[in-house]
Amino acid sequence: MYPEWLGDRSFLNVHRVRFAYIAGEMANGIATTQMVIAMARNGMLGFFGAGGLSPERIEQAIIEIQSALDPEGMSWGINLIHSPNEPLMEEKTVDLFLRRGVVRVSASAFMGLTPAVVRYACSGLHLDAAGTIRRKHYLFAKVSRPEVAKHFMSPPPARMLEALLAKGQLSEEEVRLAAHLPLAEDITVESDSGGHTDNRPLAALFPTILGLRNELMRNFAYTKPIRIGASGGIGNPAAAAAAFALGAAYIMTGSVNQSAIESGLSTEGKKMLAAADLADVIMAPAGDMFEQGVKVQVLKRGTLFSSRGFKLQELYRTYRSLEDIPREEILKLEKEVFQEKLENIWQDTQQFFQNRDPGQITKALEDPKRKMALIFRWYLGKASRWAIEGTEHRRLDYQIWCGPAMGAFNAWVKGTFLELPDRRTVVQIALNLLEGAAVITRAQQVRSHGLNVPQEAFAFIPRPLG
Repeated sequence: MYPEWLGDRSFLNVHRVRFAYIAGEMANGIATTQMVIAMARNGMLGFFGAGGLSPERIEQAIIEIQSALDPEGMSWGINLIHSPNEPLMEEKTVDLFLRRGVVRVSASAFMGLTPAVVRYACSGLHLDAAGTIRRKHYLFAKVSRPEVAKHFMSPPPARMLEALLAKGQLSEEEVRLAAHLPLAEDITVESDSGGHTDNRPLAALFPTILGLRNELMRNFAYTKPIRIGASGGIGNPAAAAAAFALGAAYIMTGSVNQSAIESGLSTEGKKMLAAADLADVIMAPAGDMFEQGVKVQVLKRGTLFSSRGFKLQELYRTYRSLEDIPREEILKLEKEVFQEKLENIWQDTQQFFQNRDPGQITKALEDPKRKMALIFRWYLGKASRWAIEGTEHRRLDYQIWCGPAMGAFNAWVKGTFLELPDRRTVVQIALNLLEGAAVITRAQQVRSHGLNVPQEAFAFIPRPLG
């Protein structure tokens, strides 16, 4: 039994990789270019964490990756995160992907389809010499709900295609061919993960999405498979083996890679992750979807980010503007949370959006509650950057996206060469998870034939792998 045998053969063939394994797109560049390059050079797929970054910073990363890798022999991808409060950013990011020739994109946090994600997936659709529809761009859709998965596994809505055609963003041929394909061929089922998550258990969620996939394959008479991958909670070989046993075409890891050498997280943040246990995670308000009440899963141990974030959310829900908040509450916020006068925070916020999306400032000046949201989002956004930069005096405010997989990983590697963060590379993490999953899968196969298999056969110990 070899790690290369795990997962779906078509995944390996279509994406030109050796292993059915992805290092996921941790936002704000935590999934670095170095991580993506290392994965590609070792026959695996990595997605750069573009969420929260400016188009200029994303373009710089694309150039760096493309310069380091052979475009014909090594595969890689990049993230497109849904931005309901900044639709212009989503459009600009897709413009950049198309202009720079990015052929693999992982779409995350989407609650439905947007013109931008449809345009990316359908651009470049064409017929080959044999009359078969071919894609130029491969969209991976990370989902945690069947109703969202259904959108991505169905052909895009005709009205959306027609609107893109009218704008000249898709051709007539692309629109015609799009009606015969699912928007995404690769669906990543996200269970109890770090960051955006619905905290669903994989054993309940994955078979549900798999059944929906089979139904849609019949309904639309697709001739090519839709591959269903698994992510969330994969922190040791047993979890990886379980995901493949459920029928996963590939697995995606996230939280465990944040503690790797190539991660963009600060040294202090990596040490905090390496000390985390299973229960050291908690939900907190999401900065990018603060107004909608969306939550993300973060590290609880050693930080006050979650409690301070929920205090901001409580104030936002209770009051119509900053002026309505009692003076004593404002003083407390300025002293403990922002550590700065709110007037100065507003100036900083305006400067940020002046380059990113000036329309946000206009809306805030017209709507006091919108202004309050932008100021509160300053803290939620800065908290992740403090963790990345290792800002010492804001250590208690570090926002580190993390799921229970981190605690499982730390328990598994205790006493081995992977225990210390300065020994953890994204490739060694991946190879050990895959090797262990192969060993456990083989042990289970032997046991299923009626043979007595010792318990030690299910306990793979991490070791340096070539």
